[in-house]
This record gives sequence, C-alpha cells and structure tokens, in this order.
Amino acid sequence: MLAKLCTRSAVRRCAGTGVLALALLGSALPATAAPVRPDLTRFYRQTVVWGACAGPDMPKDLQCGKVTVPLDYARPAAGTLDIALARYRATGASHHSVVLNFGGPGGAGINELAYDGKQFMDLTNGYDVVTFDPRGVGRSSPVSCGDEDQAAGVTGADADLAHPQALLRQLRRAAVACARSSGAVLPYIGTVNASRDLDVIRQALGEKKLNYLGFSYGTRLGAVYAAQFPHQVGRMALDGVDTLTESLAEQGIAGAQGQQAALDDFLDWCVGSAGCPFGRDRRAAGDEVVRLVRSLDRRPVTTEGGDPFSGQDLVAALVQGLYSRTSWPTLERALTSVTRDGDPRGILAFATPGAGLTKGAGRRAPAGAGLADPQDVPPDNLRAALMAINCADDPDRPGAARIAGDLRRLGAEYDQASPVFGRYRLTQLLMCYGRPRGTDFIRERVKDVDTARMLLVGTRGDPATPYPWTVETARRLGPSAVVLDNKGDGHTGYGSSVCVHRRVDDFLLYGSLPANGSSCPADGKEWSAIPGRTG
Repeated sequence: MLAKLCTRSAVRRCAGTGVLALALLGSALPATAAPVRPDLTRFYRQTVVWGACAGPDMPKDLQCGKVTVPLDYARPAAGTLDIALARYRATGASHHSVVLNFGGPGGAGINELAYDGKQFMDLTNGYDVVTFDPRGVGRSSPVSCGDEDQAAGVTGADADLAHPQALLRQLRRAAVACARSSGAVLPYIGTVNASRDLDVIRQALGEKKLNYLGFSYGTRLGAVYAAQFPHQVGRMALDGVDTLTESLAEQGIAGAQGQQAALDDFLDWCVGSAGCPFGRDRRAAGDEVVRLVRSLDRRPVTTEGGDPFSGQDLVAALVQGLYSRTSWPTLERALTSVTRDGDPRGILAFATPGAGLTKGAGRRAPAGAGLADPQDVPPDNLRAALMAINCADDPDRPGAARIAGDLRRLGAEYDQASPVFGRYRLTQLLMCYGRPRGTDFIRERVKDVDTARMLLVGTRGDPATPYPWTVETARRLGPSAVVLDNKGDGHTGYGSSVCVHRRVDDFLLYGSLPANGSSCPADGKEWSAIPGRTG
C-alpha cells in the first residue's frame, strides 16, 4: 500500500515517512527489481527497402518503403503496424536524410511530398528528403469514422448549440462510430506514439541523429521528439510553431482570432478590386461575409454530387483559402460564383479533403495488415485523424454538466473572437467529448529540453499558428530554441518567404543558424517564383 500511495507526484511528501517505514519493515520486504523495459530490439534493427510508389500519378523518381512499429510500445508483442515512407534521393553522395512532417494533424506526408515536393529539392543537395504517413493517417492504418452522419456528423450547421444535452448525445454516438470504424489503431494514435515511430524511422534510415523539418502540427511532433529523445536530435527546424500548453478551448479562440485577421486582410485587398463580390465598401464587405455564412447555414446550396453545401462548409473552405496570399485571386473568383450564381464548385476546391464534402468510405486496413492501398484510404481520414490525434494529445475531458453550463459563455467568447469562424472553431472544440482522456505528457514534460540548438520560425500574420505561440514554445523549450521572426503573412514561412526558405536551408544543409531574434522581411515573394529556383 505504501508504494501505491507514494506516486511520482507525491514522492517528496512521502520521503520522510517512507524511509522510516522501510527501515522498520527491514528484511520483511522482498527486494524489488527495477521495472523491465519492453524489448524493442527487433524494431530498431530494420532497414528500409525502397521501391516504386503505388498509386496514380506518383512521380517516377519518388521511392516508397515502410517500417514496422509496435501498436503499443508498452506491450510490443501485442501487435504491430506498418508506417509508410517516401523519399527523393539526394543528388550528391549523401549518406544522410532529413525527415519532413507537413502538419495537420492528419496530413498524409507521402501525398504532400509527391504533389508539392519541388520546393524541397534544394535539400537534396545534402540529404535524402524523406516523409511518412503517421500512424492512423494515409497508408498507415488509416482511421475513419465511417458513413454515419458523415464521419463525425456534428460540425457546423449540424451542431445545435442551443440544445447541449442532445448535442452531447450525438457527439457520444459519433465517438462510438469512430472507434468502431477505426479499429485497433485508434487507442494508440497520438503524438507521443508518433514520436516513438519517428525514432524507429531514424534508426531504419541509418541515422544516429534525426534531422527534421516540421510544419504546423509537425512542430508539436518535433518538440515531443526533442523531449523523448533529446540526445538523438540533429538539425531540427520547426516552422509555424504550435502551442504546447494551451487547452483546446484556448487554442480555438486564438485560432478564430487569427483566421479573422487573415479574412480582414483578404477583404482589405478584395475591396480594391473591381471583381470583389462584397463590393467596394470595406465595412460593408465584412458584414456581407457574415450574412453569406448565415444564409447558407439556413438554406444550403446543392453541389454537383447532390450534397448540401452549408455556411460552415464555406467557413472550412475559407480556412484553407486564407492560408496563402497567392490563393486570394482564385478565392475571390470562387466566392463570386457562390454569391452571384449559388455555384459552390470553385469554393469546393479549397475545402479540406474529408471534411464532410465527399461521401462514402474506403475499405479500412486494420492494424497489422500492412499498408493500405492508396485507393482504399477513407475519404474522411484527414478529419478523423485530426480529431483523434488532437484528442489523444489533450487531457481535458469536462463532464456533460460543465459543458452545458459553459456552452453559452464559450459561444459568446468565440463569436467575439470571430463572427465568421467562431462557431466553426467552437464545434471543433466539442469533438473530444465521449473519447478517452488524452495524455498530459505534452503539457507537463515537453519543456527545458537538453538538445542541439533548434530553429523555430514564427510568422506574424499566420492565421493558424499565431506568432505568440512561437515565442511561448521557444521559452518553454529553453536555451536550445532559436527564434526567426518572419514579418510576412500566411501559414508557415518556408513556402512563402525567400528569406525564411534560405535560412532554413542554410541551417539544415550547413548548420548555419541565424542569431536568436533575427527577422525576415514581409517581401511577399514566393520561393518558387524566384528565377533559377527548382522549387
């Protein structure tokens, strides 16, 4: 009983009485062996066998492979799953790799590298450029919530915030549907396990230390890796830095504020154009966007496939369309089609895949059955994985009574943060209800890391990962973190700033770090637009 009472959090309080009690018991207590660490040797002895990538339109010079990891690292004999990998080979005689994570959470790295890999080709001067589909994502035992009410079913216009008890029952049913459709991998999804998979990948690539470039959610994964494997950190760059401390509720408000700021910037630009669908008066334009969202929530238009397109579907598309200034002209034309003709086809191009706009689900590949065929990845996988990973990473699970009591207050706070994005972000906050409590490892243990120096890039006008998160996370990680202040706009800086791109490449390729607090100007130049660049 004494050992159970003296938990890790109570070790100091127990110290005085514990020593005395043990002395009194003396030889009556048998010697206790140190905890046996699970044997992971077989997973760390792998090498990757590379070959052609399966799937339509895959680049011929992209190679694919896999590593096998335990489903549960505490019980490695209980089952395994395969993690899908892809790489572009180094152009020189490199024996090193840099691993990329493109964010999400829930983003499939292989598709991203296949279809948007040109901007990373300079890194092949010194590295094999590698990415992966994290567990539960893409080809790596993809999770799904099935067809019931399309994936989670209680987002946006479907979420009846005025009747919280009915909404919470619906959320619990959705959680059960997700567990049933996702199979064995769902309880073991999340960043803590993905980080451990990343270390197996490092070893399989033949690297003593991990060289890593993570974007958005990928910065959370990188920070967790630095906490779990501090002595295996090589050159690590984190762009669009995530928070490690804020609750989902706080993140939602910050996200709504950031997205509203990005929308305001877009409208400032739009009203200067003759083709702006919201007119030339800036204040009136903001009101028109709010009216359009509410009108579509009341009376959705119908897509070519016969599915309803609501105001919250429009908001989800705006989130994507506002990530980069280069998308603004296309976004303006798409919004014109919706407002004048009721035609959502253009705006659907901005919609997040799997966010309720594609019906049906592919065949699920259960854990241990090898990689999923690209054609069989469920269409809701991105959204299902995003919810599963965020919930696995968050320990807060307020009860039904507290949620019902807080909902009106939260609704007002979210609406104040953004009349356009507030409701959308609030319904996302509720998605963890009915799911198991997540880990407290990230909030409590990812701090004061003793690693090689890391580069953290924060963008002042980032609508998804606000710049203060970069400062906060750098302070939390400690002296190892070096901050690069990007004065531009858009989500992350590597693909939207010549300066950021060069600083990150110089660090990853040559180990050249800028001084802490250095900045990049808001030059507005896309890296791919620079003459002579390969990507």
